[in-house]
Amino acid sequence: MAQAPQNPASSRAAMQMQLAEKFKSYKHVWVFVEIERGKVHPVSWELMGEGRKLADDLGVDLCGVVLGPRDEGTKQAIKEAYHYGADVCYICEDPLLADYRNEPYTRAMTDLVNKYQPEILLLGATPLGRDLAGSVATTLQTGLTADSTELKIADDKSLAATRPTFGGTLLCTIHTLNHRPQMATVRPRVMAMPEPDTSRSGRMVWHSLRMKEDDIVTKVLEFVSDAQVEKANLAYADIVVAGGMGLQQPQNLALVQRLAAVLGAEWGVSRPLVQKGWAPAERQIGQTGNTIRPKLYIAAGISGAIQHRVGVEGADLIIAINTDPEAKIFEFAHLGVVADALTVLPALTDAFARRLSARAMAS
Repeated sequence: MAQAPQNPASSRAAMQMQLAEKFKSYKHVWVFVEIERGKVHPVSWELMGEGRKLADDLGVDLCGVVLGPRDEGTKQAIKEAYHYGADVCYICEDPLLADYRNEPYTRAMTDLVNKYQPEILLLGATPLGRDLAGSVATTLQTGLTADSTELKIADDKSLAATRPTFGGTLLCTIHTLNHRPQMATVRPRVMAMPEPDTSRSGRMVWHSLRMKEDDIVTKVLEFVSDAQVEKANLAYADIVVAGGMGLQQPQNLALVQRLAAVLGAEWGVSRPLVQKGWAPAERQIGQTGNTIRPKLYIAAGISGAIQHRVGVEGADLIIAINTDPEAKIFEFAHLGVVADALTVLPALTDAFARRLSARAMAS
């Protein structure tokens, strides 16, 4: 006797009910507060702002996870976590957490997750955050969406994490339905920085690491600072000027650099220029390079592929210069100039130089 076909809608509803029952003990949104050399990475507060929205949508607490030694840096991180939106802080203080090492940090985080069972865990997609997130997700046998560009709560109350795929040509949204916690990493400057509220405070939950130095294979022998090395600061620059394949030749990148120098800006490039060896990787702008949120972004000769768009669409003002009126960058730029960047860039440089010189003389 043939069975009647199942209703897809009822099957989905039944599955959602089963998952809700299975994971009913998992609650709240956690954000890892990344501390290195006594300072919190700004991406932690950016994630607090986004985590606050998720927690409010779910009707749960937003919690900070603070791992570090018992010192002023850790104490300040706990205090600021509340200022940026945390209701609760889960804290593990131990001398073994003074410098980042994968083993003690993974142990502390996984023990906290197993004991207190968060629904969502967010980390910054920094070198430290990526290393920790991968180890924690593997240890907990849960899903991890890396380099997410958008986070929201879906109709079924799962975390919908969107990220570029297929080399940045498409965006996909990923749900972790069968495992908890739902984990995601987000690159610096993808999310907006929230305004701190210094009047806020909250509850503290303390946790012991239960490890000793002999349990840890890796040892910190020396810390060598790169503070003296000149580095690109694209992620936190107020003004950025960038060039793409429309520059035609590597020597024309100097036009971008001159305009950036006049404006006191940082300069960058699109991915093809890095692939061609015209510029170092640290100058690449886009999802696979630097994500930026400047007050002004000038894109010269850049087509505007998805991976580039994801990296720049947080800018307050985007000015695009391109000879192709159908270029994708004009779809999200605030102002567009259909012209040759090789002509426009020198003209802008001269115009800004004259204006700044006149302003200096007047003052």
